[in-house]
Amino acid sequence: MTESAAEFWDRRYRDEKQLWAAGPNDLLLELVDGLAPGRALDIGAGEGRNALGLSKRGWRVTALDISRVALGRAAQRAAVEGLELDCVVGDWREYLPGPRIDLAVISFMHPGPDERAVMFARAAEALVPGGHLFTVGVDLSEHGRRGPSDADRLYTPERLREALAGLELARCESVAYQGQSTHGPRPVVDGVAVGRRPAAGRAGR
Repeated sequence: MTESAAEFWDRRYRDEKQLWAAGPNDLLLELVDGLAPGRALDIGAGEGRNALGLSKRGWRVTALDISRVALGRAAQRAAVEGLELDCVVGDWREYLPGPRIDLAVISFMHPGPDERAVMFARAAEALVPGGHLFTVGVDLSEHGRRGPSDADRLYTPERLREALAGLELARCESVAYQGQSTHGPRPVVDGVAVGRRPAAGRAGR
């Protein structure tokens, strides 16, 4: 019997006490430090590191993930830390929150080239006019060291720019910085982009 995506990720989380770093991504924090807190959607939230980081900063956060095990950990951390977190078990391909989100976060999600633009388009559809989409993922230069083995799934500025068509891009680049892991900080290169949903009547570029 073929293992479903939900079963695969539930198994991966059960096999590890903690699969990902505990703290939020530093590049995300750079963005939100300049934004007024509002409603946020963390797509592929996993154990909730970014969702919880946003909640601590006053955001009302929905954490979406296909893994019930991962979201269980996120909910447990939220309860221990006294934070509000709305956990939704679901697939980004099916979840339709409507245009009511001020910030959409897609962190280390690496779909195939045929789905990359679809994923970002669905996230953009959730944004209010003027809302922001933040994404970070493993840069192509890291192929063989980090991230998926399929190089076509990794990020480049060109791939991100193409996939984020329709949004006004404030940032789209490869960034070398100290990333977080379960073993502490380490030097990494990630692709990062920040897009803004245009106001009515304006087109992105």
